[in-house]
Amino acid sequence: MPIEEIKAALVGRWVSLATEVRPSKNPDGTLKPFFLTRNFVYHPEDRFELTVVNYADDFGKVPVMSLDLAGTMTWRGEHPIAPGAQKVDFAADGTYAVTPLVQGFADLLNRVVAGGGYGRWEVGAKQDILRKPFPPFALTEGQVFKEYDLVYVARELLFWGARHIDGRGFDTEANRPTNLQIPLVRS
Repeated sequence: MPIEEIKAALVGRWVSLATEVRPSKNPDGTLKPFFLTRNFVYHPEDRFELTVVNYADDFGKVPVMSLDLAGTMTWRGEHPIAPGAQKVDFAADGTYAVTPLVQGFADLLNRVVAGGGYGRWEVGAKQDILRKPFPPFALTEGQVFKEYDLVYVARELLFWGARHIDGRGFDTEANRPTNLQIPLVRS
């Protein structure tokens, strides 16, 4: 499928089928599960919006935080994972915000992200972290969050890259995914 057809097929809202699990790392480097749901919107002109809700449990009953991202997608050419798959870079250069959804997470943020242009972290209160230092995500002043990912649309399903089992992020071209994640469905 030509890239313009892929982009046309991508336009609209896509959501998780169910709570998803990803590998992530504790501060000491040990692996831990990260449970989430995704709500993604692709707009023409290569703009996107993404809301990720993180959960404490695998059934998605205890929401911990919400991340809101918006920005630009840069298409980098074919990805060898499947015919029609494309390498895509996601840059959260428009919005990057965190909303604590439980008191324990708000308390944690108040301990590790005090000051630095942030108000007091409260349950349900969104704060912008765009281009601000945010140690929990290893973000520094002025940094724009970017991921080197992939996009594959097949049979009305939207696939992105599966997280590396060792918890590495998609923070460099060398770390771009080589497998497919559980798909999103059109909403």
